[in-house]
Amino acid sequence: MITFPCSKINLGLDIVSKRPDGYHNLETVFYPIPLEDALEITINDKPDAPACTFTMHNACFGGNDEDNLVVKAYRILAADHALPKVDISLYKNIPTGAGLGGGSSDAAFALKMLNTIGSLNLSDEQLEEYAARIGADCAFFIRCTPSLATGIGNILTPVECPLQGYHLVLVKPDVHVSTKEAYSLVTPAQPMVPIADILPRPVNMWASSMKNDFERSVFDKYPATAHIKEELYRMGALYASMSGSGSSFYGIFDSEQSEEKIAQIFPDCFRWSCRL
Repeated sequence: MITFPCSKINLGLDIVSKRPDGYHNLETVFYPIPLEDALEITINDKPDAPACTFTMHNACFGGNDEDNLVVKAYRILAADHALPKVDISLYKNIPTGAGLGGGSSDAAFALKMLNTIGSLNLSDEQLEEYAARIGADCAFFIRCTPSLATGIGNILTPVECPLQGYHLVLVKPDVHVSTKEAYSLVTPAQPMVPIADILPRPVNMWASSMKNDFERSVFDKYPATAHIKEELYRMGALYASMSGSGSSFYGIFDSEQSEEKIAQIFPDCFRWSCRL
């Protein structure tokens, strides 16, 4: 069985307060985009096979397989339900350390696949509860519906989002931003205008009021990243922003941008574009 975990961008991101548990309350909109990994799970009937094997392609995890979120998804479900032994193979297209939720998406899609393979008949609500135990934004990828995320990113409210028909350009420089460090450099504050109030406005009006609170500290530490956002606006983006805590940036355009032009402007970056 094979599936294709998608990714997401953040439309605005406000860090509104620090919680007693050390985490932060935030407000953002998760918007799914069709930049996808490939995830295959097959049943292994061999008597001496381990419960779960994991192989990653086109990327290096750089840690113990047990720490990978896909394997954690298997372990969390297996703790409560009888699952068959499986071999899991993940082919990465979504860049890591990009603020695109690739790891969380892989885990959420693994939960959905294992639910089917194991005939568990878990509801979306139940799968979201398991996903929330894996990562703050993991639950979003169970339904992959544009959603206002609050709390630590785990409280999801579906929203209407007027981006259908626009064109997206995604750019990721060769920069890794530590999420923990990014949070440490932000001073939480209530936004002047909530993202839910900005979202219904025309896209070309978002730039004046929709912001990502992580940008300032990332720009200070990695000045070259600020130029990416500037170049996206120079190209004619109606709105441009960093996604999550970075380091990817996206621009929303009202017309398609040629691959040659994108490559010329961002020669040393990961590049991807699509029609939303």
